[in-house]
Amino acid sequence: MDKEYVKELTNIEEDFAQWYTDIVLKAELADYTDTKGCIAIKPYGYAIWENIQKYTDDLFKKAGVKNVYFPILIPESLLQKEKDHVEGFAPEVAMVTEAGGEPLEEKLVVRPTSETMFSTLYSKWISSWRDLPVVYNQWCNVLRWEKETRPFLRSREFLWQEGHTIHATEKEARERTIQMLEIYAQVVEDLLAIPVLKGEKTPSEKFAGAENTYTIETLMHDGRALQSGTSHYFGQNFTKPFNIKFQNKEGKEEYGYQTSWGISTRLLGGVIMAHGDDRGLKLPPKVAPIQIVIVPVAAHKEGVVEKATELKNELEEKFRVELDLRDNYSTGYKFNYWELRGVPVRIEIGPRDIENEQCVVVRRDTLEKQVVKLDELSKKIEELLKEIQKHMYDECVERVKRKTTTATNMEEFEKNLKENQGYVKAMWCGDEACEDKIKELTGAKSRCIPFEQEHISDKCVCCGKPATTMVYWGRQY
Repeated sequence: MDKEYVKELTNIEEDFAQWYTDIVLKAELADYTDTKGCIAIKPYGYAIWENIQKYTDDLFKKAGVKNVYFPILIPESLLQKEKDHVEGFAPEVAMVTEAGGEPLEEKLVVRPTSETMFSTLYSKWISSWRDLPVVYNQWCNVLRWEKETRPFLRSREFLWQEGHTIHATEKEARERTIQMLEIYAQVVEDLLAIPVLKGEKTPSEKFAGAENTYTIETLMHDGRALQSGTSHYFGQNFTKPFNIKFQNKEGKEEYGYQTSWGISTRLLGGVIMAHGDDRGLKLPPKVAPIQIVIVPVAAHKEGVVEKATELKNELEEKFRVELDLRDNYSTGYKFNYWELRGVPVRIEIGPRDIENEQCVVVRRDTLEKQVVKLDELSKKIEELLKEIQKHMYDECVERVKRKTTTATNMEEFEKNLKENQGYVKAMWCGDEACEDKIKELTGAKSRCIPFEQEHISDKCVCCGKPATTMVYWGRQY
């Protein structure tokens, strides 16, 4: 291993935050720009997002979702229609006040989210039960004026999808809310190889304007949690102020029931922090833009480049393959280069390998090497990619087990977080004051009330009063 090259990465255990930034920049996922708090996503980073987008969009379409596109600018008066929603977003809103050198008659909000814009148009488009359900989604960018930013995890402008649906009944809307959460869980677990914790947000943590917010939470290498997707049941909190009515089958007029749901480019941050190591990024094969890289050894020798090219042509019928023929870098440098970028499998082939009709196959997740016969290579790679995907998921499952503790009082709670940062399972009385106190003492917030409840004790971990709800707590990104 070329130590000079790897030295550029901060040690993951010594300074996790700097290690993360190093990966983003040195694996060429994104770069800082002259617009404060906004990043430029580079081709490699964007290719990962495209794979997430395609996988998710395919699941959406199977679930009856239709894609649309709505304006980025929202009249300020629209945002004011739903009081709780406005208050929730007020600190993050950016406004356009002037255009073409003239002040605007009405300020325009740069989209922080689009509930109000969708709602005002739904009130025009929906009149009968026959128009329902409306299940629309848009892939777009949003702007939130975050005070502290970090690439992918929290930038002022980011990419996401936002789904907005209207239903005739509460039951149908609630079912859609959970259905979309399950789709997000599949994206994160199956595609990104990260296990999720599913549950409901506490009232203080729910989305502004929602009756219920459901979440998938993931746990990163350092034991901090990342909210990785949310799905909201709004009931009639938007349909009433926005007058979204329909005539039911009996001919009576009633208000619709609404949901919204979203995931964003913060999932790229999740992939980096859940899987990466001291050599760099580690990408699950299903989401990796390049699944296999072929590095010729002694490429100047006769027949090596030709054989490597032949292998690429064969393998790219089934896999995403890159052939590294750069002649201005050493073989060792190339190995490090592709390891840093997290390519799941590396194939090395040189003159002796060609003589023996074999090649060396190296896994990025475990760094294990094996010699494989060329006529068995395609089948072996197929098996290996499945194995790597599963192994990466299983490693994350083990981390969650290792970093999940229980606490029955604040002394235990603080000790657990200090010694083994991760999820803390503890009972809660339902009082927001206890949430605030826990955050003040430990820096941990409620992650969610899990769907699968456990009874740890009869008392709230904070105040000692009777408690019936078990909550997962943790420090967050």
